Amino acid sequence: MDTKIRQIAILGSTGSIGTQTLDIIAEYPDRFKATVLTARHNWELLAEQARKFKPLKVVIADERHYPQLKEALAGEDIEVLGGPKAIEEGVTIPEGDVVVTAMVGYSGLLPTVAAIKAGKTIALANKETLVVAGEIITRLVSQSPSEIIPVDSEHSAIFQCLVGEKRSQANKILLTASGGPFRKLSAEQLKNVTVKDALNHPNGDMGAKVTIDSASMMNKGFEMIEARWLFGCPPDKIEVVVHPQSIVHSMVEFIDGLVKAQLGVPDMHLPIRYALGYPERLPASKGFLSLAQYATLTFEAPDYNKFPLLGYAFDAIRRGGNMPCILNAANEVGVDAFLKGMIGFTDMPELVRHTMDATPFIGEPDLDALVATNSEALAIARQWLDKHKA
Repeated sequence: MDTKIRQIAILGSTGSIGTQTLDIIAEYPDRFKATVLTARHNWELLAEQARKFKPLKVVIADERHYPQLKEALAGEDIEVLGGPKAIEEGVTIPEGDVVVTAMVGYSGLLPTVAAIKAGKTIALANKETLVVAGEIITRLVSQSPSEIIPVDSEHSAIFQCLVGEKRSQANKILLTASGGPFRKLSAEQLKNVTVKDALNHPNGDMGAKVTIDSASMMNKGFEMIEARWLFGCPPDKIEVVVHPQSIVHSMVEFIDGLVKAQLGVPDMHLPIRYALGYPERLPASKGFLSLAQYATLTFEAPDYNKFPLLGYAFDAIRRGGNMPCILNAANEVGVDAFLKGMIGFTDMPELVRHTMDATPFIGEPDLDALVATNSEALAIARQWLDKHKA
């Protein structure tokens, strides 16, 4: 058994995944130590976390909050930094074994690239990194001692189903989805759903952005693209299956017809614990599944007409190039606008489709081209928004 204390950097420590990662670190103080904590703008919680976990560095991405954070941690033996570049620098320090990429959205891409180049193990919770730059990221990993351990419950499930198996003998990935809060609504009813309705996810709090993506099923589209790169599986071999109970986290079908499934309670502590402890399984005191509580497990096909964003994700990955980057940028604008009440729920697919059609396509982009694509797609999406605000 590896008894070395693993030093953990958490990018996005104040978010849902970040706070749950700190729960695991607190649960196993003899196994893990938080060395770097970062947040976008929640400096108060970041300061509270820093006082409790005593990292070497804390970084606030929004530099407007740097003075407050610096003052809040005065007297602590903790280096306080500000700005996105400081996040990239923080993940490369020698006192770091694992980088948990829990930042939401495109902002997680460049720090993840820096961590891979530094040879760190990536506990990947930022799906947009592989959505935007999957081919580049997988190539970088192949050239580095770095490895990626997925944290998303679905990708953790697939990863666990493939442990001990030859990847070449996997025939299909069955990616499960809860279906979100609007699974039973008609297309007409979806036109009138509110932000409050969309944030009421049936299986707990995942943060506003991810919860809206779950309601629109874009989250599952992103996960499909992520699975394509994580497991080297073409999109036509990835099937999305709606499973409202969220007990079967995903499955893998093999060439002999056998299907392996990973089951567990819908609790993100489980895949986070697995990723931090891998290749070991760490004993837990709670979070065990009682199948008697779930008399029925159901599965159904998703409705691509009601949830067109899922189909757009398949379109984007089949087209390849910079199209998934365009998809992601447009969706970020759409979700932000919906949360602010600027557009309706069913306007988001229109915004995304327009941006995918209007942004110049690049077949083989490098990282600089993807950065430029992201900026251009954001601008085109915002132009659409200016014309169509509710």
